[in-house]
Amino acid sequence: MLEPSIDDLQEKIKSKYTLATIAAKRARELQHTNNVLVENSKSNKYVGQALEEIYAGKLFVKEDSK
Repeated sequence: MLEPSIDDLQEKIKSKYTLATIAAKRARELQHTNNVLVENSKSNKYVGQALEEIYAGKLFVKEDSK
């Protein structure tokens, strides 16, 4: 089971595509640095850790101001 849930994550980032893209990019960064931004991560996998960072508000999408 995915923790945090997709519904909880979509409260932070509305688009599933954007959510997946950010998580994948961050997971690649974590492979090289292993510098997780959340304490006591529940996941041992990079994508899971990236999703936990998004849920914790450490990663976000900067909205364009028009």
